[in-house]
Amino acid sequence: MESAIALTRFYHPLLTGSYSHHLRSLSLFNSTPIFPKLSSVKYPFATISPARFIVTASSSPLSPSTTVAESQGLEIKSVPTKPIEGQKTGTSGLRKKVKVFMQENYLANWIQALFNSLPPEDFKNGLLVLGGDGRYFNKEASQIIIKIAAGNGVGKILVGKDGIMSTPAVSAVIRKREANGGFIMSASHNPGGPDYDWGIKISEIKIADIPDVDLSQLGVTKYGNFSVEVVDPVADYLELMENVFDFSLIRSLISRPDFRFTFDAMHAVTGAYAKPIFVDKLGASLESIANGEPLEDFGHGHPDPNLTYAKDLVNILYGENGPDFGAASDGDGDRNMILGRRFFVTPSDSVAIIAANAQDAIPYFQSGPKGLARSMPTSGSLDRVAQKLNLPFYEVPTGWKFFSNLMDAGKLSICGEESFGTGSDHIREKDGIWAVLAWLSILANRNKDKRSGEKLVSVADVVTEHWATYGRNFFSRYDYEECESEGANKMIEYLRDLISKSKAGDKFGSLVGSYVLDFADDFTYTDPVDESVASKQGVRVVFSDGSRIIFRLSGTGSAGATVRIYIEQFELDVSKHDMDAQIALKPLIDLALSVSKLKDFTGREKPTVIT
Repeated sequence: MESAIALTRFYHPLLTGSYSHHLRSLSLFNSTPIFPKLSSVKYPFATISPARFIVTASSSPLSPSTTVAESQGLEIKSVPTKPIEGQKTGTSGLRKKVKVFMQENYLANWIQALFNSLPPEDFKNGLLVLGGDGRYFNKEASQIIIKIAAGNGVGKILVGKDGIMSTPAVSAVIRKREANGGFIMSASHNPGGPDYDWGIKISEIKIADIPDVDLSQLGVTKYGNFSVEVVDPVADYLELMENVFDFSLIRSLISRPDFRFTFDAMHAVTGAYAKPIFVDKLGASLESIANGEPLEDFGHGHPDPNLTYAKDLVNILYGENGPDFGAASDGDGDRNMILGRRFFVTPSDSVAIIAANAQDAIPYFQSGPKGLARSMPTSGSLDRVAQKLNLPFYEVPTGWKFFSNLMDAGKLSICGEESFGTGSDHIREKDGIWAVLAWLSILANRNKDKRSGEKLVSVADVVTEHWATYGRNFFSRYDYEECESEGANKMIEYLRDLISKSKAGDKFGSLVGSYVLDFADDFTYTDPVDESVASKQGVRVVFSDGSRIIFRLSGTGSAGATVRIYIEQFELDVSKHDMDAQIALKPLIDLALSVSKLKDFTGREKPTVIT
């Protein structure tokens, strides 16, 4: 498996979403250097790239270099380097195998390129935040990033103890401390370890370069005019959560003897947050936290909270006398999975239910949400909530930056995507712990008047009541991971050609029970804030009864291509709401596999993951 360096959302309290989009789309290195005449610095693991890289004296050996200046009381050195082919930034940053990032010059080249791409006023003497999910190589990468930041003139870096800080917490710290920006070292929900994924996400950018810092001790270390402060990664985030939610209300539920709760941190970053929040603040028992110690290789697990990779949690909730509520989060803490006793809540339903109950159950939304939004492949459950509550609604491409733009403009409060990401404008980011607290708030609000011994309103009760009000959107996603890119791309091109020849009224499937086409397209989105256009975002086949089949290629992994097929069917009849989704959707699933010729193009018989 791998460790990738992934670029995260570019956070800046003062910048608009359009600038954010620009940075996220930069191909910092391809085959051509951006600054071919300039030089930079070389490190044991990586080298800084085009343009002169500035670095301070370091406890780790540097390659031959030339002292070029004194800056911030530090010795600045310049070491020649050259661009590295293939360092092309994607939606979530640059993500590669760990061993790729550990190659000489690789990480440093890319980090220096980020500074080269920004106006100096965005980071000179500024404050940056640095944190990661604790996966393999994060500690070494932290030292490289800190040194490069110092060398480029950053004034101070706040770094989580041991280099750990969840993606949502980095966003919270940036906002509270009014930092210029920050780096998140994570490959999100992908596996960790020497053979797996590593990533660095960018949220706001200002970088420096100094000797190794002891990340195990809280406090400030100064180097000339540059300083590094090792901070508690939980404190600022916890303070924010206490302002968003009614912790006393949640505690009244968790502390009940007739309510049992379990949270699986999957040996990832939220293990650092679970005890302080759920145990110390909300009164859960320590035994309710599973896999709570962050490990570099995530305990040899795959920290992706879904029915396949969080199977241990699923077995507990579906087992004999399972807990009332279960939840899990992913590698960097921004995704979530919600379960009740013998009941799975789809991410599409989860965001819709949070939105429908937010005003009553969550103090932050006491005046009501400003607007709602979902990614295009996510089911239409949220659409129906927006319609009933008379709220603005947006359907955007996959990618959190589209939500962020709407939030920056004050148009959006709650949003989600079917890939287990749910969030709000409290930090502009998807947030796994936030989603868990939102669900606990809903359950606590529904049960606040229940006396001891009375039957509690369960997760299943909340969901089925929601379906009775809004109807049920049966939904499933089939993932075919690490397909050969050539075959996967040919399949998408085939589908684009197919829909270009299709028209409303065409029939798909067998003569009996065939589906009548409403429209088919390759989704295009025009941002209502900056009018930017995103095209070719997924092939949609929409039928007259509202059923949908969507085909996309995902770029969140670091090898091959992941083919995703999304299948959805709306059902208003309450008597059919208890059907298993795979049974209800089987005709559509069969049609999707037939129409796409997936087996022919990819050679794949079965999906890697079904959600």
